Amino acid sequence: MALHRLSSITIGVPNPAETIAYYTEFGLRPGADGWLATTDGGDQLRVVTAPTRRLVEVRIGADDHDDLAAAASRLRALDVPAQLGPARLVANDLVTGVRAVVQIEDRLAQDPRAGTPYNGPGRHDRIGTRAPGILRTDPVRPRKLGHAVLATTDLTVTTAFFRDGLGFKASDYVKDAGAFLRCSTDHHNMLVLKAPITFLHHTSWQVDDIDDIGRGATRMLEDHPERHVWGLGRHHAGSNFFWYLKDPAGNFSEYYSDMDCIIDDQLWTPETLEGALGLFNWGPPPPPSFLHPEDLAALMTGAHST
Repeated sequence: MALHRLSSITIGVPNPAETIAYYTEFGLRPGADGWLATTDGGDQLRVVTAPTRRLVEVRIGADDHDDLAAAASRLRALDVPAQLGPARLVANDLVTGVRAVVQIEDRLAQDPRAGTPYNGPGRHDRIGTRAPGILRTDPVRPRKLGHAVLATTDLTVTTAFFRDGLGFKASDYVKDAGAFLRCSTDHHNMLVLKAPITFLHHTSWQVDDIDDIGRGATRMLEDHPERHVWGLGRHHAGSNFFWYLKDPAGNFSEYYSDMDCIIDDQLWTPETLEGALGLFNWGPPPPPSFLHPEDLAALMTGAHST
């Protein structure tokens, strides 16, 4: 595909210093100008000041200028203004105001890591030693940014902006509620959700395996049990394990592992999911605050409370 990665996101919050401290504890490496880095993806999160929490910008990797020109042509067909330069394309979703920057850059190459050995019936991949997950003592460090979830008041228009304009591909849909879209081989890099107001629902960060999800979340909750939102569980769309926490601005942050990989588009058929399958396959049911964040009413009235 012409697009090949979700390079970075910029989020706006009323309390950037506190939010940066949270994501540093989450495992990202802080840098200059509000940037934080993952182990494999480099600078992938920027935190800036905004009156209310929101997704400000997404940056997306493309291979060459022809990819940018093709996206510009598709956006014109949608009557979406775009600025096309030699190395990048800039356009804003007309509903949410989110700025999308499609830029020419190298593809992300992650060094392969040996799979975690698990014992099972009649299969002993780990003999004479305890499980690696309980022996690890190093801090959990997210490998890369996986996806962001954007709530929009017009699901059709925002979905069309990313899919029909920028060139994301659809992996699955949630009936009348959402679209899982990808700009890489991951099952989704953007999830667009129907909502009464525009806001950032959550961001998702890849770790090595389910043990690192548990280790990371446990560490984040040791002195802050109020950060817990939802988990441990496994999604149906994407198939990934998950655990959600809440940052000081009210955004949810997800540790994930084992995401579906779509290399050949011809071998994947998008489904329209209904009911619980749109949310999870197993685990505790999502709390009401996951479906309707506690500050939603405040955001709707323009009075944000952290």
